[in-house]
Amino acid sequence: MPKLVDHDARRRELAQALWRVVVHKGIDHVSVRSVAAEAGWSPGALRHYFDSQDQLLEFAMDLVAERVRQRAAAVPQGGGWRDQVLNVLEQFLPTDAERRAETAIWFAFSARAQVDPGLRRRRTALHDELREGIAKILSELARHGAIRADIDPSVETDRLHALVDGLCLHSLVHPRQLTPARMRTVVVAHLDSLAPN
Repeated sequence: MPKLVDHDARRRELAQALWRVVVHKGIDHVSVRSVAAEAGWSPGALRHYFDSQDQLLEFAMDLVAERVRQRAAAVPQGGGWRDQVLNVLEQFLPTDAERRAETAIWFAFSARAQVDPGLRRRRTALHDELREGIAKILSELARHGAIRADIDPSVETDRLHALVDGLCLHSLVHPRQLTPARMRTVVVAHLDSLAPN
């Protein structure tokens, strides 16, 4: 009987090998050969799943976004509005080893997107998706009177989005200063500043 192969699992395995190359050596060291070696595969076997290095990079970037989306969607409903928003935003922040690796990979892909049209399209779409998600959260909070009436939703969307991006970047550059607890404190302080007096 022929052996059944889970092709999607194999593609994910290769994407995760690419992530490890990015985290340990940098995105400039990504190649079909280096990813195949990291995965313990031959370059020919890798090419069975991805026609090119660009295709592999795009899949790996999509997989990072998919994992973050799944975590955000799995946040339990209920509790106070601040805790609910904080729990969703924490899915994007590097508060543990897994999220830290995803953040490092995301920034590496974002830098590479400057010269790679396929990655640039994905970066733009995912940036817009996060911004729209933040706008939706703020709209819901405004609808329930959980934020001040004088807040401009468009400006606040940009501020909160910039805060999340800034915390991600600064935590990679200065992890001892910007610990997970400190990031949480900063986000809570910001959310508290939005609440009605």
